[in-house]
Amino acid sequence: MRFVIQEHHTDPLHWDLMLEREGVLRTWSLAAPPPEGPFEIDALQHFDHRILYLEYEGAVSGNRGRVRIWDRGYFEASWGEKRILLSLSGMRLTGAFDLEFLKSGHRSAWVFRRS
Repeated sequence: MRFVIQEHHTDPLHWDLMLEREGVLRTWSLAAPPPEGPFEIDALQHFDHRILYLEYEGAVSGNRGRVRIWDRGYFEASWGEKRILLSLSGMRLTGAFDLEFLKSGHRSAWVFRRS
């Protein structure tokens, strides 16, 4: 399956991690780009996006900024209810990562980390 991380130049600046699954892109918003080395970044789950966003760069609707691709590639995943184990093979990110569910709310809170 494919993934993309888009850098959103909006207010506030953020990065969207999108994972292809069942014909849509499961999406989490990250407050910062994943650095090299170990990290843990808060991730808020968003609504699913259409597959076309795998390739999209350009204006954000409603004149709310621009988006560009920060990373993209392929991944394998083990999907659980509260944890998603990922093996990413991207231009920037490669190796083992995971998304772990923290709590429900308006947007479910998760944490994204290098495993």
